[in-house]
Amino acid sequence: MSRIIGLALAAVLAVGVVVAVVASLSGNLTPRGTTTVRGVIGSEKQAFFQDPDVQAVFHRNGLDVKIDSAGSREIATTVDLSRYDFAFPSGVPAAAKIKAERRATATYIPFFTPMAIATYRPIAQLLVANHVAADQGSYYTFDVQAYLALVARNARWTDLSGNTAYPAGKSVLVTSTDVRTSNSAAMYLSIASYVANGGNVVADEATARKLVPQVAPLFLRQGFTESSTDEPFTDYLSIGIGKTPMVVIYEAQFLARVAAHDRAITPDMVLMYPTPTVLSKHTLVPLKPAGDRVGRLLQSDRDLQRLAVKYGVHTSDPAAFSGYLKDRGVPAPPQLVNVIEPPAYDPLEAMITGIDQLAKGT
Repeated sequence: MSRIIGLALAAVLAVGVVVAVVASLSGNLTPRGTTTVRGVIGSEKQAFFQDPDVQAVFHRNGLDVKIDSAGSREIATTVDLSRYDFAFPSGVPAAAKIKAERRATATYIPFFTPMAIATYRPIAQLLVANHVAADQGSYYTFDVQAYLALVARNARWTDLSGNTAYPAGKSVLVTSTDVRTSNSAAMYLSIASYVANGGNVVADEATARKLVPQVAPLFLRQGFTESSTDEPFTDYLSIGIGKTPMVVIYEAQFLARVAAHDRAITPDMVLMYPTPTVLSKHTLVPLKPAGDRVGRLLQSDRDLQRLAVKYGVHTSDPAAFSGYLKDRGVPAPPQLVNVIEPPAYDPLEAMITGIDQLAKGT
């Protein structure tokens, strides 16, 4: 009898083990030792962090990553960072300020993307005819110095020679986000200020203040601007050339859509690369040890690096980026040469503050 009972108990235990294993494999059991990590990120990375495959990699490494999003400048200035384990703005200036103020000992740059201008082929060809852009085959370059000259005289689209493609009476302007909150607008300002400063990065606050009258019209003449790069890019995709003939974006936004064969990208939609341009380096600042684990994983884990290229960003493995685009039938983007660094946080902040003061009439 005791032997029968023992066999019965063994059978019950065996069934229990099988059920537990099956439940674990199906995700019905919470993994032991999982740490919840909270971060605040630039909004353009939200889709990446919410990707189930990305979340699965984090879970496999014992991390449950929860994120909130905000503008990169907001992350550096107004967000209560005590609530988070890491901050992940979209540019180095904001990250450097956070690192200094929070006394972080490290930063991680797992991916980057150059700034670009999304436009339409008729607009690009019109700019080529007026010596503001150059046709490079699969893409265009955009002469920022020539563009600033147009802005300086408040040129209208109807002032451009031979303009039959876009006979609009409004100012020739590149649409951007709100420079007071958004990293993409701050990178746009970085490019414009470099050119306005005679081909030199703005290195001090005194120089920054002197340049404000030259660069402010790029932003103030736009009227209302959005706080997130997704919004003007969505207008470009959905409303069309009438509202947004040119919009400054991250290259990654455009490439991700093209690689996904998104029908919102039509054949006449093209990219122009400002000359010069800057790289938006997505920089994670760990605020607590758990945040450091996220940064190290993003930068070193091959699966996360492989998943990142789906979102159009460059990683430490150029072959993964070019291979993904090739597999999706997307021409490789150009190898940019004329790339500059943005100003440090304080000179950049001085220009942003000056533009804000002009907007308010103070």
